[in-house]
Amino acid sequence: MQLISDEILVDTGQVDPTHKGTYPAFGGFDLANPASWTSGHPNDYYKRMREEAPVHWSPGQKQFSGFWSVTRYDDIKTVELNPQVFSSQRGSINLGVGPREKWRPKKLIPAAFNSLINLDAPHHMEMRIQQKDFFIPAYVAKVRDRVAAHIDHLLDEMERKGPVVDFVKMFSEQVPLFTLCEMLGVDEADRPKIVGWMHYLEMASQYTVNPWSVIMKNPLFPMRFFKAVNEMFAYGEEVMADRKANPREDLLTLIAQSKLGGEELSQEYLDGSWLLIIFAGNDTSRNSLTGTIQLMQDFPDQRQMVLDDPSLIPRMSQEALRLVSPVKHMRRTALEDFELNGQIIAKDEKVAMWFGAANRDPDIFPNPDTFDMMRDNVDKHLAFGHGVHKCLGARIAQMQLRLSFEKIFERFPNIAPVSPVVYAPNALVNAMSSLKVNLYGIGGTKP
Repeated sequence: MQLISDEILVDTGQVDPTHKGTYPAFGGFDLANPASWTSGHPNDYYKRMREEAPVHWSPGQKQFSGFWSVTRYDDIKTVELNPQVFSSQRGSINLGVGPREKWRPKKLIPAAFNSLINLDAPHHMEMRIQQKDFFIPAYVAKVRDRVAAHIDHLLDEMERKGPVVDFVKMFSEQVPLFTLCEMLGVDEADRPKIVGWMHYLEMASQYTVNPWSVIMKNPLFPMRFFKAVNEMFAYGEEVMADRKANPREDLLTLIAQSKLGGEELSQEYLDGSWLLIIFAGNDTSRNSLTGTIQLMQDFPDQRQMVLDDPSLIPRMSQEALRLVSPVKHMRRTALEDFELNGQIIAKDEKVAMWFGAANRDPDIFPNPDTFDMMRDNVDKHLAFGHGVHKCLGARIAQMQLRLSFEKIFERFPNIAPVSPVVYAPNALVNAMSSLKVNLYGIGGTKP
């Protein structure tokens, strides 16, 4: 079984594009640097790129090569709908692939490559089909009641500790954690470990690109980071081995027994599957839930519409996903020269699709910065990607978002942020790590 990590394209440090840029180059925001992303999406910069340079050459960080940034909705769909040209496997979804001798921690970097999200045809669909039963509507309906009961429990705890609580810590990171662990079959006693692992995974890119800035703030971070990553993979290896020997009716068993090209998954692919589902299954839903709270404060007329008619919550959730765009980008790598919106992209050059920019493309979404759940194409956002690589867990994420706000607005209709969102430095996901809210509105007290 060939590993993606063995054949992946390592960055050369390419500074300039192979073919002359059709559109002007300009600075103003360092897309490749995780430290740039501590204030959410750079919507003004996205707007400039869409208008002046929709296929824009962006510089890389340090030893990493530059890349093409794609920001218009239709251009991103073109990339997503041409996987035979724009490969996930050739260079992975990560913006940069550093030299092999610097791949640390030992298991983390290869695992980030050897997983479903980075596979091309035919293996991508082969593995995706094997996991589909845990993401179809029938399974979503099956797990929904358990998630609903847990949401009630979380809201009880928030009310007990309120009126001011950290919405991320007490709710938005807990709902996807519970849902994912129910799907995977993670024993309840082991579930708190995953929250700690998530924190270190979120900081991995910042530590890789800006190690000294992390160490200056937290001198013990490297030791704790390596320890957490080693523990995470050791646990994953142990639990996968157990599911092979003692199968259960859960997603971990299905992954452990999956095959690729007719062969059982190697440990490297099991490590990659474990990493992907822990990170993707938790982080994006957390950010969607948190961002929606802020949007409801920013657009009170929309909140009132939902309070008056809770049947609008599915539409509210779709519009929130558009504006939050919990995944910032995905990367593809050109397998041949290709012309995209007048720009020639050379073979082996990287393409980054900025979903937050596409989701505010005014040619597709009029008045794109306005929350409007009644817009005709409210479900046409690219928050989950598009085409063959569209997020496998989209239905699960939407179920969590809708169910959460049905119950939140029933109990705390005036819930409001009382401090700004705190963002972790991460260029891949819209990593909201803290948001203080008052359950009863600004200055509110418990009835």
